[in-house]
Amino acid sequence: MSSTVTVAILGAGGRMGQALVRCAGRIGSVKLVAAIERKGHPAVGRDAGVAAGIAATGVMIGDNPRGFGDADVLVDFTLRDAVPANCRVAVENRRAMVIGTTGLNDDEKAAVERAAALVPIVQAPNMSLGVNVLFAMVKKAGEILGSGYRIEIDETHHIHKNDAPSGTALRLGQKAAEGLGRDFKAMLAHDPEGQGKIRADDKLVIRSFRRGEVVGDHTVSFENASEKIEFTHHAWSREAFAMGALRAAEWVVSQRPGLYDMQDVLGL
Repeated sequence: MSSTVTVAILGAGGRMGQALVRCAGRIGSVKLVAAIERKGHPAVGRDAGVAAGIAATGVMIGDNPRGFGDADVLVDFTLRDAVPANCRVAVENRRAMVIGTTGLNDDEKAAVERAAALVPIVQAPNMSLGVNVLFAMVKKAGEILGSGYRIEIDETHHIHKNDAPSGTALRLGQKAAEGLGRDFKAMLAHDPEGQGKIRADDKLVIRSFRRGEVVGDHTVSFENASEKIEFTHHAWSREAFAMGALRAAEWVVSQRPGLYDMQDVLGL
């Protein structure tokens, strides 16, 4: 394998795609070789760097889903219903993938799992290095604290985000439940408007807020009558996610077929 990993960004005209383009230009071990968007997207035909607000990269944004040239890995931050087709293309061309698209339904998740039997895929609801450290800490807290604490998760994102709870909040809840040795789905209670009306000791409550242009805030609390412990992560820029995704891209190209997450990438 070359010391430089070549990447194609799927969804290059979106907020995350643009952040990936900006970050790829700062990492010497990663080279952007293709940028792809859906047909009709206003970014198609533009230089990927210019569309992302930086100097021209020489890579034009195209609308051919197979137009990724010699890319070693496809980095997918598209829309959830585009993921199965992107997986098929990756399998047909034996390309590794990094998938950061969230909100997948059961059929779409199954498509990713089928593809991962044939090519290596990193899929994670949040590629931020800091958030993935948080996942590990929350699981450990559940193991240590046990069942005598009420668990609540507050998540805040920008008003354009379609899915709620966020994929990150759900993964945080899963990690807490794993630490406790309990069934996450049986514990989960969602407060979609963040009204604070659900406060049940036997439930794990996720409250969702959608405000302005917030990139992503998550707080996990463990509380009982004696104390309260909080773990918080604030994302100031989408580049936190982009840098993690590109680190995953460098890692996944040398892996065997399988479905991995950022915990694998970071050795957590």
